[in-house]
Amino acid sequence: MQVYIGRPECCEGRLEKEIKVYDFLDKIGVEYYRVDHESAHTAEQCKTVDVALNTVTCKNLFLCNRQKTSFYLLMMPASKEFRTKNLSPQLNSSRLSFGEVEDLQRLLNLTPGSVSIMGLINDEVGAVQLVIDRDVLVPEHISCHPAINTSSIKLKTKDVLEKYLPATGHEPILVDL
Repeated sequence: MQVYIGRPECCEGRLEKEIKVYDFLDKIGVEYYRVDHESAHTAEQCKTVDVALNTVTCKNLFLCNRQKTSFYLLMMPASKEFRTKNLSPQLNSSRLSFGEVEDLQRLLNLTPGSVSIMGLINDEVGAVQLVIDRDVLVPEHISCHPAINTSSIKLKTKDVLEKYLPATGHEPILVDL
């Protein structure tokens, strides 16, 4: 698996939403490494990507409350098991569940299997609250999909917190899962 610095030289055949991620990162001055790979939908499939990028891909979950009035994007270590009973009290929200595909598409312009913080560039009204497990912030780098699950990017955790998130207008809630 070939590791590249920055955006693809040729964007032909790539989705507009993927190119939008590279444009955004370049505009705000965030350096990133990229690999292209077969479609990766699960944490298990991301292990070869992790080896290539020398990082660990986060588990990213799109969640909502029972009334579908509050939406959350949860970043957590892939090694942890998600349990709503551990997260709900920290968000003061009962009955969290996985968000609908239609809401994921409408709010973040993402599809299942490609969920990542890169979708926050599409949430210009702040409809989705970012929630990060503190353990995600320990490593020097974060890896995620650039809005499509056939590529992965590696960014400095510091750049995500100090450049990317402020540029999207999202301030995370930190939790312990």
